[in-house]
Amino acid sequence: MTAERHTLKKIFGRPETRPRLRLICATIGPGKAHLLQLIAETQSVSEAARRMGIGYKQAWQMVAEMNAVFRCPLVESLSGGARGGGSRLSADGRKALALYTAIQERCDAASGRERRELCRLLKTSAAHSRVVTR
Repeated sequence: MTAERHTLKKIFGRPETRPRLRLICATIGPGKAHLLQLIAETQSVSEAARRMGIGYKQAWQMVAEMNAVFRCPLVESLSGGARGGGSRLSADGRKALALYTAIQERCDAASGRERRELCRLLKTSAAHSRVVTR
């Protein structure tokens, strides 16, 4: 018996004309969006990783995952210069980050009442209200 190969197409099915949030989350979520934002600010994957409190290797793995699933790389490496190079967001990287942020803001605005209700169901709503209601 051979092991079945798990591809994105098999996991999520055929692409639909109307995107689903789960597809977006599979390619970019809060952690990757935060990494992109920090790379844009610092021009460095190393500094972005340090600010996030994650390892350099983990940050590059996240970048590699995003670059692999988008049509064009979201992060570009720069070589040379006085500091020895760095990284920056490509035009598609800036667009992907802006779109993700806009989607997230719309979801937050649209779900405020439900998030507050969900928070009231928790054992200690004060402890979780920061996470759920922002």
